[in-house]
Amino acid sequence: MTVQHLKELVERHAKTVGITQTAVPGVVVARLDESGPQDESSTGTVLAVVAQGKKRVSVGGAVHDYGPGDYLVASVDLPVSGRFTDASATHPALGFGLELRPEIIAELMLNPAAADFGRPARGEPTAPAVAVGTASHRLMDAAIRMLRLLDTPQDIPVLAPMIERELLWLIMSGENGATVRQLGLADSSLNRVRRVVRRIRERYAEPVRVDELARLASMSPSAFHRAFHAVTAMSPIRYQKSIRLQEARLKLLASPTDIAGVAYAVGYESPSQFSREYRRQFGAPPSHDIPRLLDAVEGRSN
Repeated sequence: MTVQHLKELVERHAKTVGITQTAVPGVVVARLDESGPQDESSTGTVLAVVAQGKKRVSVGGAVHDYGPGDYLVASVDLPVSGRFTDASATHPALGFGLELRPEIIAELMLNPAAADFGRPARGEPTAPAVAVGTASHRLMDAAIRMLRLLDTPQDIPVLAPMIERELLWLIMSGENGATVRQLGLADSSLNRVRRVVRRIRERYAEPVRVDELARLASMSPSAFHRAFHAVTAMSPIRYQKSIRLQEARLKLLASPTDIAGVAYAVGYESPSQFSREYRRQFGAPPSHDIPRLLDAVEGRSN
């Protein structure tokens, strides 16, 4: 099976621009018809395989480039900056995505065949939450067979779970396996960091207290800081700031004139500080960025 086969299937099922949920649980296809400016989004916990187009994403201080035949795996939901560098109406960016479910990974980790993986040793560096690699022939074949199930929906309940496990196993046993395997280990550093990430996301407007977050992760403050940075490529404070600004951008799209109200709502003490940090994150202050985004949305709808 080749990248061309995957491209043809994604193109057939991705009818509209953006991410399309398929009839297979946890499986999406994506299509983008223009390269566009850098965008701020979140990774989710996902395996993404590129069928056509090229993308660059920045997570904290790490930059990842990937294109046709490559995959990206994310085991923690992280804020990222990214843009497609090779997409147009005649040559759209196309991709396949599978949600990573920790319970399935944990089940696979209990299989005797997983004994060779071992557990991270004490003091061993924590694997990053985002990694990029080249999709093997077997991985590409499994992704293609998963999408082909859309042509025989009666087979989805029986075959999709088996192909999902196959895809996860191939990633778990590959070059970036450590990133995924930690999702299945309840006491792994990655899962402790995920617990903290979830807390920050739920309470992003509250001040960050590293000592409290370290206790939540059952780590010393120094060990927690090292693990958090290893997983997310950023500090807890920088992570919270990215979440706050993404939430603010969404709120401003609904209330474009209430800049001060949104600033206070997401946890900033002054609108001026909010505008400075917003500009550093998105390249323009909210008074310029939001009208531009609204014009782009209106233009696409016309």
